[in-house]
Amino acid sequence: MRFDVIEFAAAYGTSSQLPPSTLPEIVFSGRSNVGKSSLINRLFSRKNLARVSSTPGKTVTVNFFRGDGVIFADLPGYGYAKRNRSEKERWAELMEGYFSSGRNIRLVVQLIDMRHAPSADDITMLDFLRDSGTPYVIVFTKCDKLNRGETEKRREESAKELAAYGDVPKVEFSSVTGAGTDLLKELIIKSTEV
Repeated sequence: MRFDVIEFAAAYGTSSQLPPSTLPEIVFSGRSNVGKSSLINRLFSRKNLARVSSTPGKTVTVNFFRGDGVIFADLPGYGYAKRNRSEKERWAELMEGYFSSGRNIRLVVQLIDMRHAPSADDITMLDFLRDSGTPYVIVFTKCDKLNRGETEKRREESAKELAAYGDVPKVEFSSVTGAGTDLLKELIIKSTEV
C-alpha cells in the first residue's frame, strides 16, 4: 500500500448520508483534541490533509479520505464537554450508524493521549471495540511531550489501566518526531491484506 496516494473524498454529518462501504476502511477514533488530524497528516506526509485545530471539537463529521485501494475514515472526537445536547445526540447517532451499517472496517486506530490515563469515554470505546470483535490498535499520542522518566511511569500505569484489552498492539506516536509512524503503517498494511 502506498501512503503517498491520498485525497479528501467527502464529509458526512448524519448516518443517513453515509455512502455504502465499497473498499476496506481504516478508522481513526479518539477524544476531542487527542491528535487525530495531526496523526493523519503525519501518516501521509501531508501538512493540511486533515484540518488541525487547537480548539477541541472541530471535527464534527465523519471525514473520508480515499487512499491506495483503501478508505480512511476520521471520526469526530468524543468527550468534548462544551457541545450542546442536540449536538451530542447527533454525534451518538452518527457513530451508532457508522459502526452498525455493515462497513468493511479492517482496523480502528484508537488514539489515547499518552500523558493521561484513558478517559471514561476512551474505556467505553475500547470496550465496544473489544466486545464487538472489531480489529483495533491503541495509539498513544503526544509521546514527545514526556521525558524519559514520565514515559516509563505512563507505560507502567497504562499497562494496568488497559489490562482488560490483552495484547492488542500499542504504538507510542508523535506527530512532531514521527515516532511510531512506521509501525502504525505496518499494522495498517497488515490489516488490509486479510
